[in-house]
Amino acid sequence: MEAKKIAVIIGSLRQESFNRKTANALIKTAPASLKLEILEIKDLSLYNEDIENDPPSSWETFRNNLKTFDGVIFVTPEYNRSTPAVIKNAIDIASRPYGQSAWDGKPGAVISVSQGNIGGFGANHHLRQSLVFLNVPVMQQPEAYIGNVAGLFDAEGNLINDSTKIFLKKFLDTFSQWVYKNS
Repeated sequence: MEAKKIAVIIGSLRQESFNRKTANALIKTAPASLKLEILEIKDLSLYNEDIENDPPSSWETFRNNLKTFDGVIFVTPEYNRSTPAVIKNAIDIASRPYGQSAWDGKPGAVISVSQGNIGGFGANHHLRQSLVFLNVPVMQQPEAYIGNVAGLFDAEGNLINDSTKIFLKKFLDTFSQWVYKNS
């Protein structure tokens, strides 16, 4: 069985962000049934319908790349009880032009990452609202809220917390089943 290709979209632009470290931990933990790859969103200009007839090449590249994936995992911080603007911008760009959404039907999952105790609960659920509209079947369980993230990685960015490693493995094993069921 060929591995399903999964886009990992990171909602923090900072190169050394805990979200990027978590995404890299996911890539290292992925079962053989999934091939995870970071799909960068940092170079996307803000969505503006006025330029949809002649969109920037970064929009076209992102849309076309996203279409090659079998599913998507969002790794998001929480900004003011919501997702960062860069994730919403990427969602908007790939959902257009109307009727040509690159998200349509792709199985998805959300992991929120926070230095706080509640692990980005607000961002996680706010993002899920947009994904429902886009017809992205989002895995319900296990929910993934990674809190107190500052103590989970070493200086080189390696995940060092054993219970988080076990959780991410369970999450990805379940997500693999979700992708195959919803593909």
